[in-house]
Amino acid sequence: MLDLNRLKALHAVHVYGSVGAAADALMVTPSAVSQQIAKLERETGARLMERNGRGVRLTDAAGLLAEHAERILALVETAEADFEALRGEVVGRLNVGAFATAARGLMPGALVSLRTRHPDLWVQLNEREPERVVREVARGELDLGVIQDWLNRPMALPEGLSKATLLDDIADVAVPADHPLAGKRELELAELHGERWISSTPGTVCHDWLVFTLRNASLEPVVACMADEYPTQLALVAAGLGCAIVPRLGRDCVPDNVRLIPIRPRQTRRIYALWRTDAARRPAIRAMVEALAEVSRTQENAWAVS
Repeated sequence: MLDLNRLKALHAVHVYGSVGAAADALMVTPSAVSQQIAKLERETGARLMERNGRGVRLTDAAGLLAEHAERILALVETAEADFEALRGEVVGRLNVGAFATAARGLMPGALVSLRTRHPDLWVQLNEREPERVVREVARGELDLGVIQDWLNRPMALPEGLSKATLLDDIADVAVPADHPLAGKRELELAELHGERWISSTPGTVCHDWLVFTLRNASLEPVVACMADEYPTQLALVAAGLGCAIVPRLGRDCVPDNVRLIPIRPRQTRRIYALWRTDAARRPAIRAMVEALAEVSRTQENAWAVS
């Protein structure tokens, strides 16, 4: 009988392209992955890896077995989810990934709620960029993720994933208090022609969205500073180094000399919980989504009265 852990090691090498990358994903040593595959070779009587320059590559037989392994692992996950659902107990371990502002603005409240209601559930939080969260949820490295996209630039998701909307997060323009437009009640982006911008780093969701949005408003973005954390961006705005577009969830510490002005039309990012469809029946998944939804409703209510 084929060993599940050995199939998992082979599948990881197939997905990530190398023994080292597979070891990182499985959180084991490269030698442990190589040993698992060597044992799998003895079980199957087939050569699964061969030298390729300084690295290794999977043989055709390994590729075929890895495809079967993917289906087997999915069936095992479904079986585990069904069994947990039958027991109805929120127990075990849940590996969760969230982008920075959600990790700071939503996860603490959700984790405290879960710890109070379900003390036998262990949740590990990992801060990740949204694209990485999607990849790791799809591959089974994370059980659940919290991601974002923008309504005018949605993110495509791979098959086999389910999601639930947590909240819509409206973004405003942040300008220095002595800016000529600082007193306006709202403005259009075109009014910021010629401004310097504070942006997150290239390749991130928010940087790519900012460039896309400004160009749609006939503005060619001139980026003066790059910082991924919104508190840092706001500090740079306060220093007079440029303007920024900052969502509500990212502005828990707004300097006194920064003004936030609503934009026409409203710029909104949507925040989702994301999980593999095969695991949807796990009580722990449902409990995590419910806790996140409660914290999100509380946050939206606080914005409504502020």
